[in-house]
Amino acid sequence: MAVTLKDVATLAGVSVKTVSNVVNGYAFVKPENRRRVEEALAATGYRPNVGARNLRRGRTGFLALMVPELSIPYFGELAGLVITAAQRRGWSVLIEQTQGTRTRERATVDSLGPHLVDGALVHPEALESGDFPDPEKGIPMVLLGEHAVDVELDRVAIDNVRAAHAAVSHLVSLGRKRIAAIGVNPRRGTASLRVAGYRAALSDAGLSVVDSLMEPADKYHRANGAAAMKRLLSLPEPPDAVFCFNDLLAVGALRSVAERGLRVPQDIAIVGFDNTDESAFSLPSITTIAPDKAAIADAAVDLVHARIAGTEQTPPHEVQPPFSLEIRESTAGVGTAAGGTPAA
Repeated sequence: MAVTLKDVATLAGVSVKTVSNVVNGYAFVKPENRRRVEEALAATGYRPNVGARNLRRGRTGFLALMVPELSIPYFGELAGLVITAAQRRGWSVLIEQTQGTRTRERATVDSLGPHLVDGALVHPEALESGDFPDPEKGIPMVLLGEHAVDVELDRVAIDNVRAAHAAVSHLVSLGRKRIAAIGVNPRRGTASLRVAGYRAALSDAGLSVVDSLMEPADKYHRANGAAAMKRLLSLPEPPDAVFCFNDLLAVGALRSVAERGLRVPQDIAIVGFDNTDESAFSLPSITTIAPDKAAIADAAVDLVHARIAGTEQTPPHEVQPPFSLEIRESTAGVGTAAGGTPAA
């Protein structure tokens, strides 16, 4: 039979209200009473019914997080940080992986309702504006990342154009002239923005954009980066530097360069994006754009909390967390100590 608050109160010799105050973390409980209640809780093995508590409060106690692929380290790391941020607000997190397909993403957002979760953080790859539910009728929802969809929702994203510009400008500062890009994909909103930053940095440096140096990538996996790098190395005039749109593409590119017997960064310098653990421990380690992932997670959860707590409708908020350029061996040479350069 389940232990009740009354059972704990009887053993501790206090009121049920006092036990409830201790269980719910209220500060104003006499130290002696708190000690007796805590001992009784331990002795009886009492566990609060979180579901019933949340039902009384008119909430489920859950947030949803929708991401394309947890196997991509950026999303795995971000998910962990969202869980930590949500726990501070008393939420657990339900995670849905969509593989970036419109069908899966639509099915996910359609299934989210107040009966299931209190709010949702979504990182869409294929959704269009009409796929989103009416913000005034659905649960609070926050968009993660920069996307072309025109919807009245709160958003959290770094400035991808400036970040890409910083990455390419770093390569320019090293004297590189034929700078390639790996990850071009018109179906990805963030990819289009990184292309814009890439083009702008070349233009600012007086360098021409060479179409043959812009490699597409349907997926942002290691194999895609390796295949794209092989094509670039087969050009009559191969690049002397490459900007990869995520770290996995950069890891794949690094492999192809090594297989060709070339040196990084002496022959080809490489910059990635996302500052995942893999980029720090590859050999050579990879210079990368480092979004403040903890700030992204915290801001997104705070926006959901504010929407739930708010008593009136306010215009959508756009939060732009900072990023930095983490300079490592793939541009500075083996043995170079890593160092972050904040965005200008």
